[in-house]
Amino acid sequence: MLSEPRSGRLAAWGNALLAGLVSPDDAVLAIVGEDAVHRVEGLPGESAPVGLTLALGRLRTLGATGLRVALPAPGHPLGLSGPPEFNARAMEAEEAVICHGAAFGLVPEVSEAGPAGDVHVEVVWHVLPVREAPSADVPSLGEAERELAEALRDATEVLSKLDVAGSGPVAEAAIDAYRARAERGREVLAPGYPPRAVRVLELAQRVGLLISLAYENGHGAAVSASEMAARSLALRPVERTARRAQVAAYNSVVEERERGR
Repeated sequence: MLSEPRSGRLAAWGNALLAGLVSPDDAVLAIVGEDAVHRVEGLPGESAPVGLTLALGRLRTLGATGLRVALPAPGHPLGLSGPPEFNARAMEAEEAVICHGAAFGLVPEVSEAGPAGDVHVEVVWHVLPVREAPSADVPSLGEAERELAEALRDATEVLSKLDVAGSGPVAEAAIDAYRARAERGREVLAPGYPPRAVRVLELAQRVGLLISLAYENGHGAAVSASEMAARSLALRPVERTARRAQVAAYNSVVEERERGR
């Protein structure tokens, strides 16, 4: 969770485009990011993969008025609504985008190409039918913000007790570097999102960063099997909370529009 998921970029900038707040060129540029190219396969009426500009325009004509994010994990179908085939593909990718107003979802397939030292990333979004039903386990922004504040406190306390690298100066240095990258021009969300959504997403990414550091920087003093199990048990619900908050932030413009009707 050190960077935003591709499904988050597609949903956020796709929503801004559908709302007329950004141009197609700007939306596609933001969605692709540092990847080489994104294509969309399986779009109704198209026999071959197409570019994002055409795909987003076609989804609009098919009835899509907004885009939602799903960030599922084993045992936690966060943001999914079925059917089983779509859920399985999304679970394997650990992310997906679901259209609001049209019964379609998009699942990314990421591949690398090119020689060593010059590898570039290509993404194919597979369009599949979805069930029009409430998304699983997605909180409101207010709920997500409250849960995150508790999760950040709990994660820091647990990691400190276990003497894990994610709780001390190493974590703070990494977080400072992460903030510096953000300040150099990364937009957390696209135009049209409320400030609270930006705040929730930033906090979710901070919590996710702590979890990633805890897993990537060794076991610290948690060297016994029981201590390692305790760490994993403590971090699992925190990681789930961070994913729930990310989904709540990305989906907030669609949810607010629905509540306003």
